Amino acid sequence: MIRAQYESGDETAGCHLTRRGRASVDAFRQKTTVLLVAATLATGVMAAAETLVESSAETRFQLDLRVSADALAAFLPPGWAPNIATQGPAKDANLRVIFIDRLTINGPDGKPLGATGSNRLVYLVAPVKDATGAPVQLVIGGLTEDPAYAPGPFAVYLPATTHSMKRTISSDSGKLVESQDWVFSAATGEHLEMHITFARGAANKGKPADVKFYSAKNPDFYEISRQEQVLEILRNVTTNPPDRVAAFSFKASGGAYAKLFDGTEQVLSWDNIVWINRSVFTP
Repeated sequence: MIRAQYESGDETAGCHLTRRGRASVDAFRQKTTVLLVAATLATGVMAAAETLVESSAETRFQLDLRVSADALAAFLPPGWAPNIATQGPAKDANLRVIFIDRLTINGPDGKPLGATGSNRLVYLVAPVKDATGAPVQLVIGGLTEDPAYAPGPFAVYLPATTHSMKRTISSDSGKLVESQDWVFSAATGEHLEMHITFARGAANKGKPADVKFYSAKNPDFYEISRQEQVLEILRNVTTNPPDRVAAFSFKASGGAYAKLFDGTEQVLSWDNIVWINRSVFTP
């Protein structure tokens, strides 16, 4: 518009519009600067409020279960309650048993953590509501291959005196078949074991998400897991996807887990997490 005034030869109007235009540009720049400064400060506050603990690349196998409500209640902090989905693939589940191959574990400086920069473990996580009613994940137990990781950040992991993990993938005429065998036992009798063979198929990549994991031993402590993953649900009693599980067995018993796994537990969903990338922060 200013250029049109100059081209028409009306220099007075052009100069007048130029002054107005410059004023508008200056105001815009000032506003933009304020917004950028505010955004920078907000980012700085967020960064200051969170401390990066570690990053990891993992594969997982997750079992969603329904266990005795009374047995689970013994693990929950006062005022906390189960947060049980009423629909969808997690319907009726009040406990998750998650077998984890932590392929790489790196510190904030990028260097491997621990003796090998990796670990195998299985942990028990309950979807719950905290005392304020907010939905979170509560870590109530676990067995770890690396004794240095016990009791771990959530103060609930036991060192596994017996531990083994085997994963095999074979391809036959373009069909992928995977087998996983996991065995963990603690000196105090806790035992978690799973064997499964399944056909690999199409998997969905979820959106990146922040998930808060709290400690059942110290409910004031939590970690923020900033994660994204690729998931394939192999079998589910609610959504009934094509069943790709060829063979399966699960055993859990002993010690502090005896009442949780008293023979009445039911597996509701079989979830293969092809990969998950996580960055773990503390507030």
